[in-house]
Amino acid sequence: MRLFINSGSPFARKCRILVREMGLVDRVQDVPTVTLDSVPEHIAVNPFAQVPALVTDQGSLVDSTLICEWLAAHYGPYPLYPKGEAQWLARQAEALADGILEAAVKMVIEHRRPEHERSAVWLKRWEEGLRRALKAVDGQCVVSDAPPGLAEITLASAATYIDFRFPKLDWHAEAPRLVALRDQLEKRQSFIDTFPA
Repeated sequence: MRLFINSGSPFARKCRILVREMGLVDRVQDVPTVTLDSVPEHIAVNPFAQVPALVTDQGSLVDSTLICEWLAAHYGPYPLYPKGEAQWLARQAEALADGILEAAVKMVIEHRRPEHERSAVWLKRWEEGLRRALKAVDGQCVVSDAPPGLAEITLASAATYIDFRFPKLDWHAEAPRLVALRDQLEKRQSFIDTFPA
């Protein structure tokens, strides 16, 4: 299988972490790509030329959560979510973490525009949403020695991505449990191997 990635993409990182947690490194080859280059091979897999995109014998999959669920279904079992009603809280935390990532990526893209073309209104709106979501998920962060589920992987990836892209954004006091979760998970080899670059 081939996984189209960008080493700075937090969405690709979710998949790359899971691949390592599941011991699938020999089966899933990272294909580094620059999404702005519109490489025909990548566009054939994902018309939006976004990462991640997974190519399997059955076709291609886009969207980090879908890719992770497919990998767990075909090569698991892997505990992506807790059992019973707790899975809905975990999925909600994952959805909020994905929203944090989406807001942060939009902020990164906006900051790459010339300063006179940037929208202060949108930057403020995205940052405010990001901060609200960080507070909302903080109560659901639990440090554990168990293999991380998809919510924990996404939450830790979001926290690391914010610090990686916005080191001056002071948010740690607003979400101390998330910081603790991130700090513990970033010690795992799967996280070390996929640290954003």
